[in-house]
Amino acid sequence: MKDTMASAKVEMYTKWGCPYCVAAKALLDSKGVQYSEYDITMGGPKRAEMLERVPGAVTVPQILIDDRPVGGSDDIHALDRAGKLDPLLGL
Repeated sequence: MKDTMASAKVEMYTKWGCPYCVAAKALLDSKGVQYSEYDITMGGPKRAEMLERVPGAVTVPQILIDDRPVGGSDDIHALDRAGKLDPLLGL
């Protein structure tokens, strides 16, 4: 039986009302992946942190797996379709 607890650290920068953020969270939730979510709707230190960690990021979500930027919702869905997301997540 496969353990659904990912061994990778997953973090996501989001904004309130963002449909792409909802789609990305739904994909991770469907895989039973736990993630840290940082809401940058009002800007502040977490937005500055996102820009430092993902230079040039202008959209949300910004998703990091084991501190490596992997892009946004379209990117993780593409990785999933290609069979490359589960290995990144340690599933």
